[in-house]
Amino acid sequence: MFERFTTLDEIFCYKLGTALTMEHDSLDLMEELSKSAMRSVLTEFFDEHAQETRLNIENLEQCLALMGKENSQHPSPTTKGLAKELKSFMAKTDNTLVDAVVVAGALESQHHEVAVYESLLLQAKSLDVTEAVPLLSENYSREQLALEKLRAAADTLAQADARDQDGANGAGHAVIEVPPYLPPGSV
Repeated sequence: MFERFTTLDEIFCYKLGTALTMEHDSLDLMEELSKSAMRSVLTEFFDEHAQETRLNIENLEQCLALMGKENSQHPSPTTKGLAKELKSFMAKTDNTLVDAVVVAGALESQHHEVAVYESLLLQAKSLDVTEAVPLLSENYSREQLALEKLRAAADTLAQADARDQDGANGAGHAVIEVPPYLPPGSV
């Protein structure tokens, strides 16, 4: 169905509905990533962020109710695409490296969520939807904090993975030299 927006309020409400779908998609992804992550620090992060995501959903539902659009979800193709790409990448990755892929995908998703809330906040302020501003600000702050935590975890894990990879490739291990092949009787 084709929709045509004729007012800024319609755009704002539609974007709220898209954000609601985004958060539901994010919640599903967090639960899947929590199960897929190999390190407990990531599992704990995803479980904690899933709880925060539930709060974000409540705030978005309140915003929609303020606009008279209760439980109005709209498609969020970006979050669907990010999740699909991440799942495909995870399927191609050895279990020993899956955390690197999980963190990278979560970072991409998190950046998108921060951008969505930044846009919604600007719209709410410009439309003078004052009751929605604190709710959206809360969500924005939670997403920003989650992004910072994820960045720190990504940096730490990337460095640890690089050290482990170097160690597995022979750094610090004795190298066994194989003498060239000499046919029998040539010695």
